[in-house]
Amino acid sequence: MTKSLVIVFVKNIKLGTVKTRLAKTIGDYGAFEVYSELVKITEKATENLSVDKRIYFSNAVVDSKWNNHTKSVQEGNDLGERMLNAFKDGFNDGYNNIVLIGSDLPDINSNHILNGLEALEQNDVVFGPAEDGGYYLVGLSKLIPEIFQNKPWSQPDLLKNTLEELNQTDENIGILETLNDIDTYEDLIASDFYKNNELLQEKIQQLYD
Repeated sequence: MTKSLVIVFVKNIKLGTVKTRLAKTIGDYGAFEVYSELVKITEKATENLSVDKRIYFSNAVVDSKWNNHTKSVQEGNDLGERMLNAFKDGFNDGYNNIVLIGSDLPDINSNHILNGLEALEQNDVVFGPAEDGGYYLVGLSKLIPEIFQNKPWSQPDLLKNTLEELNQTDENIGILETLNDIDTYEDLIASDFYKNNELLQEKIQQLYD
């Protein structure tokens, strides 16, 4: 067991349930293809990290993903409660620094995750901002339940709202590099992830046309 833990939140890759905003433009099949590729990127970003990892699926554990990792199902009524419960599990099991990431970032790599863990050596909480106003990474060196309670999930003022609340406390806050996630068709076609994946382009263009 290491002192640090990386938690990955993954949606089960099921037609009609992933990237629903993107699906409004390119359809459920297109969104399915995009999210499948994003999960592969997340797997690659975490596979060589020399810290413990736990994979939390949205609905059911998938044996074919993240081989040889601890896997379970997210528990809670909303995203905040599910993240809070995952952090509680980690701290209860003796981890000192815990970073949680999602699985839909086209540009994430192991350095972003390691930077999050390193920032926790000097901070109580660390965020990796997303360009849409949310965050792709949250890390804690102690449990701060308020971060996950009564927040505007999936809204553009999520991180702003969270930071304003934290600034009223004595917590030390670290901020990492901002990354873009893919929620819309415009996000998709502007990304290097899409521009550099010819096979995905062909699939999406066939579906989109």
